[in-house]
Amino acid sequence: MEYNQLIAQLTPEVYLRLKTAIEIGKWPDGRILSDEQKASCMEAVLRYQALKLDPTQHSGYMTGRCKSASSDEQVIKIH
Repeated sequence: MEYNQLIAQLTPEVYLRLKTAIEIGKWPDGRILSDEQKASCMEAVLRYQALKLDPTQHSGYMTGRCKSASSDEQVIKIH
């Protein structure tokens, strides 16, 4: 089975378990995720979001735009 087909068959419950495991660094049974498992879970979560969710539901989505500097604010550049 192709990886994208596998991701397309994930249920919302499995997606949420993977997302939670990444967030807390543990599986539901308390075992710690290895770095390799975290990377695999992250890839699966991001692909699931791209295939099945509206962009506003993606991890890291921010509403609006960044505030630009107003005339009374000074931008400081650090070199």
